[in-house]
Amino acid sequence: MILHYKCPGCGSDMAFNAENGDLSCHSCGRQENIEKYPEELKSIRFSDNEATEFHCENCGAVLITGAETAATNCGFCGAGVVIADRLSGQLAPAKVIPFTISKEEAMAAFKKWCSKGLLTPKGFMNADRIKNITGIYVPFLLFDLNSKVQVSAECTKVRTYTEGDYIYTETKFYDAFRDINLDYLKIPVDASVKMSDELMDKLEPYPYDQLKEFKTPYLAGYMAEKYQYNDEELLPRAKDKIGGYINSYISSTFSSYHSVLYKNKHIDTRNVNSHYVLLPVWMISYDYNKAEYTFAMNGQTGKIVGKPPISRGRVTAWFSGITAGTFFALKCVSYMMGGGFW
Repeated sequence: MILHYKCPGCGSDMAFNAENGDLSCHSCGRQENIEKYPEELKSIRFSDNEATEFHCENCGAVLITGAETAATNCGFCGAGVVIADRLSGQLAPAKVIPFTISKEEAMAAFKKWCSKGLLTPKGFMNADRIKNITGIYVPFLLFDLNSKVQVSAECTKVRTYTEGDYIYTETKFYDAFRDINLDYLKIPVDASVKMSDELMDKLEPYPYDQLKEFKTPYLAGYMAEKYQYNDEELLPRAKDKIGGYINSYISSTFSSYHSVLYKNKHIDTRNVNSHYVLLPVWMISYDYNKAEYTFAMNGQTGKIVGKPPISRGRVTAWFSGITAGTFFALKCVSYMMGGGFW
């Protein structure tokens, strides 16, 4: 089932407006409140070999999509369409964080970000080589995790004191045990095959207080994907993401000791709950020197991540400047200490 959102006033296509959060008609300017917009979705789950050909109800063109595509734009008339069957039943997201940064704002922010590159090639910084910029709702699973931790360790406390002409060092040994219960809420893990895990992780954090009940009009005018990994497949990644925090918390409970030798550490992390959500990402493809670079922007906060090219000349000049500055500083210190310049 293909959904188009038509303007009740003039019949033109409507799309989600990131600036005000409404469905907007670019022809007559009409705004529709999404929270009050009625919609009904079919409860159909596609099979693994589902069809990837659909017809645009706006112009009749054939839309060819990947099996994971949930929303797209018609390549002929440009209408934003939502493949509602892929967002219903078991495939329906629970929540969505809508875009708050428009395409124009994303372009301007990316150009400003490029101009701050101290070590990027000069030609790269003018940001006029943008090949494509696409707003995509990326599928994520938000995990609520519980970790039960039991730790036993041999610890020491050291005290140094003076009596008469002697300095004494006293070391006391302790057998310590910790029984800890930790809860971590809304741990995000992207569930898309296409998206780089490294880029998606660096886009965090998202403002989860902005999560809204999912409604398909939020997707109108944007790309969207359905998830390709389930919670069982993504749970190990979620556990890895909190591993450092767990160890840091364990260490904090032994901070009163001078040394800690762990004899046993048992961590049992389980999935309490997981929620399928869609989070907004601007993907930017950039051509430079016959190579393509990919950047991502958090569609809510504006945070930009990616690896731009590095200019060898600028790196050399930068390190040369540091070396020269350090050399001059050492000369000044030497002169003030009576060594003079040489």
